[in-house]
Amino acid sequence: MSALLEVSHLSVTFPTRRGTLTALDDISFAIAPGEVLGVVGESGAGKSLTGAAIIGLLEPPGRIAAGEIRLEGSRIDNLPQEALRRIRGRRIGAIFQDPLTSLNPLYTIGRQITQTILTHLSVSPREARERAIALLAEVGIPAAEARLDHYPHQFSGGMRQRVVIALALCAQPRLIIADETTTALDVSIQAQIIALLKRLASEHRTAVMLITHDMGVIAETAQRVAVMYAGRIVEVGGVRDVLKEPRHPYTAGLMRSIPRVGATGQKLAQIDGAMPRLNAIPAGCAFHPRCPDRFDRCDRERPDLIQTPDRLTACWLYEHGEFR
Repeated sequence: MSALLEVSHLSVTFPTRRGTLTALDDISFAIAPGEVLGVVGESGAGKSLTGAAIIGLLEPPGRIAAGEIRLEGSRIDNLPQEALRRIRGRRIGAIFQDPLTSLNPLYTIGRQITQTILTHLSVSPREARERAIALLAEVGIPAAEARLDHYPHQFSGGMRQRVVIALALCAQPRLIIADETTTALDVSIQAQIIALLKRLASEHRTAVMLITHDMGVIAETAQRVAVMYAGRIVEVGGVRDVLKEPRHPYTAGLMRSIPRVGATGQKLAQIDGAMPRLNAIPAGCAFHPRCPDRFDRCDRERPDLIQTPDRLTACWLYEHGEFR
């Protein structure tokens, strides 16, 4: 199946007085229509930055230094800002981690949603309002018609997150970038949002890039998962394959650190050390200072993604398709 989103050899840099920092380094992946791709990794791995680059919302002086981004076959990373503005909301919807960055405190929720609908869809104001009410109800806002005329400060944090999700869905986008969508929600509402994203993907063929720290959400929602470390993808494959049998030592460390149901009185495993700063990324494999399986080559040479039968893994252990 042809990809709806294609990201090829994407690099994002930040020029500084002490040199240029590379925040994303040669990122490549694709998402098919109706597919949910989970993106995981520690804070600072580059997950949210990848989403921002796709929708053209990099904070200056950050810029795309190399690579291409294509949406439904058309390149979008080199478009002028006005053309990108027309794509955002209509063809690409974004759900950000902090709902307060997406909502204007001076306007009612209803005004913000209906304006977005009227900007991107050919509907009447009445139809836009009816669609806004239906969306709020769909994401779990009680008394949706009455709450439509409330302001953001009149909602709790979890309620505001639900409003942002409705705002992202209102113009029926082809791609949704969901950044920590369920973080501020309780378990029952989290389940509703997961079910909603899965239904959008299956019924409307919407592609979803799901950025999260929650491996449980990934296991429940995604078909494939990409693991990021220090601005690079280190493993990508089917979600069941990666979660049940992680290949990259970093992925294995993430999986070992998840609490097990019924396991009491045991210490959680942890990955020694911390994610390197952008100005201190080591030579060779960026993970090698923390890796329990490192050997001499890891210190000197950086591995690209290596194809194995069921996934891609950026680790010298798999250079010949077998564990060293």
